[in-house]
Amino acid sequence: MDEVLIIVGDATETVDTLYPYYRLIEAGLKPVVAGPEKRTFQMVLHEVKPGWTITKEWEGYTIDADIAFKDIDPEKYLGIFFSGGRAPEYIRYDEHLVCTTKHFFEAEKPIGCVCHGVEIPAYADCVRGRRMATVPKCKFDLEVAGGIFMNEPCVIDGNLFSGRTFHDHGHYIGPWIAALLAAQKQLESSS
Repeated sequence: MDEVLIIVGDATETVDTLYPYYRLIEAGLKPVVAGPEKRTFQMVLHEVKPGWTITKEWEGYTIDADIAFKDIDPEKYLGIFFSGGRAPEYIRYDEHLVCTTKHFFEAEKPIGCVCHGVEIPAYADCVRGRRMATVPKCKFDLEVAGGIFMNEPCVIDGNLFSGRTFHDHGHYIGPWIAALLAAQKQLESSS
């Protein structure tokens, strides 16, 4: 088992998505992009520009989903990554994504999450009592669902690895990938 899901939708943040995507390949794992449908999705770039008090957004690259949420068999995947951007605001309501999300938390498989990605496990009622990093403007989404907000570049709570924004990728992605590789090794030795 070497496949890892990366959850996207239109307005998924480009760096949030591509950094873990290529790091997974580098580690010998296979990223599988999953979206509401199997199609091309428009990613975006987010940054708070000098003089701005809110995030500015503009178009980034596109990415093709390898699989639609409804077609995911979560048993086949080693882990999952919830990318940020605005996509989580609407894809979190997809019933198939909710079921997939619950599987990874219940099975204690390695989970990576950044920025607005927290809105998906929060909506799926998977963050209760869990410590997570997220962008401060999503603190409410996490806490209203029973999670514990941590304003740190890397928060590890059991099988859950999270960062605030793409600026934190260098802190939490490495430990998440190490957990994926350890899980893969354990599966290979038990079969």
